[in-house]
Amino acid sequence: MSDPTRFDLDDRQRAMLAEMGVRVWWPQRTAEEQPEVQALAAAPEVALAVTAPAALPVSRPAAPAPTPALARVGQPLAEGVDQMDWAALQATVASCRACDLCANRQQAVLGVGDVQADWLVIGDPPVEADGQHGEAFVGPSKQLLDNMLKAVGLSREAKGERGVYITSSLKCPLPGSRNPSPQELATCEPYLARQVALVKPKVIVLMGRFAIQAVLQSTEPLGKLRGQVHSYQGVPVVATYHPDILLRNLPDKAKAWADLVMAMSVVRGS
Repeated sequence: MSDPTRFDLDDRQRAMLAEMGVRVWWPQRTAEEQPEVQALAAAPEVALAVTAPAALPVSRPAAPAPTPALARVGQPLAEGVDQMDWAALQATVASCRACDLCANRQQAVLGVGDVQADWLVIGDPPVEADGQHGEAFVGPSKQLLDNMLKAVGLSREAKGERGVYITSSLKCPLPGSRNPSPQELATCEPYLARQVALVKPKVIVLMGRFAIQAVLQSTEPLGKLRGQVHSYQGVPVVATYHPDILLRNLPDKAKAWADLVMAMSVVRGS
């Protein structure tokens, strides 16, 4: 037997209240209130309007503040790269999100050495280990490069005629051991072009096939590009092996030495 002190809503009324977000709650009625309840039950259309308790305000937690979104990957390069000084170029490269390589960037690989050197060395894209140091050459590759430079009287710590500036064809490290895409090389090329314009070197030495591809826009084998002087922005260019290749193929060291001698003769004749 149902409780005569409780008024039950029918399905239609419950659905209407649910749509309104009203929680249904009915207090117990005293014996004196029962005639009133029975009268309301006889006119359910009034009951909804008169007897339903007013909805209490519901406190809800404040919505969290929106998290600032990261800059979208695939954004175009900043305007005016070809007019930037070193400080602006460094800041722009460090925050660049023009391609997916930014996702793996710990440090941008801009360059090291004398920014007014006669020699500019450009290497293949850095790998993840290089990105941790922000340099284009690290480990045994760096040691071999330093020895090669020392053999022609250069040092990354020196200034002026004995100085050298060392950079990479890409400014972000490549994940794993994959090769860079032509699009990635093309995206970074304006940064590289600005570095050449700022350094104003007397010779550019390209070390590795992807450095060659980025600067000379050529996919010709290194064997066909060695032994001749190319040009980039009016600066003489000499192509040679990357130190990583020389570490694996010792006989090519003699060829690399010949390339450095050619570059040295270009500087002396300029």
